[in-house]
Amino acid sequence: MFVNDGSELTAQVLHATSTNKNAFKALIAAEYSGVKVELVKDFEPGVSNKTPEFLKMNPIGKVPVLETPDGAVFESNAIARYVTRLKPDNPLYGSSIIDYGHVEQWIDFSTTEIDTNIGRWLYPRLGFVPYLPPSEEIAISALKRALEALNTYLASNTYLVGHGITLADIVMTCNLFYGFKVILTKSFTSQFPHVERYFWTLVNQPNFQKFLGDVKQAESIPPVASKKPSQPKEPAKPQKAKEEPKKEVKTEEVKPKEEAEEEDAPKPKPKNPLDLLPPSKMILDEWKRLYSNTKTNFREVAMKGFWDMYDPEGYSLWFCDYKYNDENTVSFVTLNKVSGFLQRMDLARKYAFGKMLIIGSGGPFKVKGLWLFRGTEIPQFVLDECYDMELYEWTKVDINDEAQKERVSQMIEDAEPFEGEPLLDAKCFK
Repeated sequence: MFVNDGSELTAQVLHATSTNKNAFKALIAAEYSGVKVELVKDFEPGVSNKTPEFLKMNPIGKVPVLETPDGAVFESNAIARYVTRLKPDNPLYGSSIIDYGHVEQWIDFSTTEIDTNIGRWLYPRLGFVPYLPPSEEIAISALKRALEALNTYLASNTYLVGHGITLADIVMTCNLFYGFKVILTKSFTSQFPHVERYFWTLVNQPNFQKFLGDVKQAESIPPVASKKPSQPKEPAKPQKAKEEPKKEVKTEEVKPKEEAEEEDAPKPKPKNPLDLLPPSKMILDEWKRLYSNTKTNFREVAMKGFWDMYDPEGYSLWFCDYKYNDENTVSFVTLNKVSGFLQRMDLARKYAFGKMLIIGSGGPFKVKGLWLFRGTEIPQFVLDECYDMELYEWTKVDINDEAQKERVSQMIEDAEPFEGEPLLDAKCFK
């Protein structure tokens, strides 16, 4: 292994752009280690990494690649490890064998649990791969599980290994950096306060800041790219030279056995627990039609109809208040946040009606809502599958309280001013 014995090292050349988060791993490690790593000049993605010279260093053309006096190294974690080991007894690998093991442990965790799931959430939204809502929910759930584990660990640890920055912190921070910058909004990361503290502490260290610059957190989740991936055309079926007469086939020869029919028959889809509730006098679709079709005298027609229909034994009403209104300083970001919530609530459309109010003439804006759900509690599948739910405080409406009942009516009819403040917008889920 080539190590620094105190003599001047030949600079290692890193083939990547100056904004590549995977390249940052090696650059920051080199800065801490006193190793010279220079970015190749005028690197152009999609061009520079397709040249014969580059493909000789990495046959599949992925970036980054480190060009060294002894040969090329590809894969960003391997490059960061190589750079770190150029300095003997480098504290970036800790001070013992167990420290070394823990550094490697957190590098793997950062890659497989953090970086991978950020990508699974982000890349379909950017149009790099097909967008599938169930896959997104799986990615978000897996990412939250990983961040919860990391948050628990960091509750009693400043760094990942020991009492100083190691290569594990460098790799973890670079992977979190891209997430914080592009898709991990404050409303999402606020669930993990120790991760937030850790991340902002690291990115503001001089050796990190030199390459990452002033990091700003994403204000909204990127919308799903509208462009659909092109579908390959089905190849034309070859025409038969001559139509052959159909052969008569005996019925008993092609008829499947009853057992096979039973095995091949699709299994019935399990019913939603809400479909098994006793019938209710309130028909949700009738209320939605009344709401949509009432153009005048809304209070006398629609709201009177609502309270005549409402069945407290078959439905429940809930107020919701966004927990982090102080973050809602930009109007369009706040509106996008609410729109995203309603989009993700689509799984409950058959069982719910909602109104979301964005309140205020200037930031920070308040976000308040009213929801009607089938059943006497918030459906468990909504709590499990829509992560936005935990961003709100939920309070069950007491319809015997006239003040609460009046507040329900005002929210449904978009009364303005609402609680003394103007409405920026009101959105309906129906």
